[in-house]
Amino acid sequence: MKNSYEIERKYLIAVPDFSKLNILNRRDIIQTYLKKDEKGLQRRVRKITEAEKTFYIYTEKKFLSPLVREELEYEITADEYLSFLKQAETSLVPVEKTRYDFSFREQLFEIDVYSFDSDFAIMELEIDSPEQEIFLPDFIKVIKEVTDDGRYSNASLAIAGTFPYQ
Repeated sequence: MKNSYEIERKYLIAVPDFSKLNILNRRDIIQTYLKKDEKGLQRRVRKITEAEKTFYIYTEKKFLSPLVREELEYEITADEYLSFLKQAETSLVPVEKTRYDFSFREQLFEIDVYSFDSDFAIMELEIDSPEQEIFLPDFIKVIKEVTDDGRYSNASLAIAGTFPYQ
């Protein structure tokens, strides 16, 4: 079980040419949001397939600011995952995406390409502090930073089923 703080910056980007990136990892993710519990925490489960291995993660998030979240996360069994799916928030659609990890200037970036859009993606960078200097890769076309724009959260994308109109 991992309980930690997550500080990250998010960017809307044009889907890059992945053949030009040094991809460290690729995984397919199906993310399903669950009904909020009595504490009002955002809850979700993920089915993650990576190199022909599938595993499942349960996560609770408490939002402290647009940039900072407290996160509790742990691996669950396939049976627990199926049980959690019975608690799915029916007003939200599962978010299906492929995540690519790459490093640039000693920073680990994640790019999420969503099943509903072939032109745009979200690039995230977890940082140690909100003041940390960030070096964006010049070979990625950044449309805009969306860290403070809740419309680009995965939960909002689960409501809309698409990116907000550009």
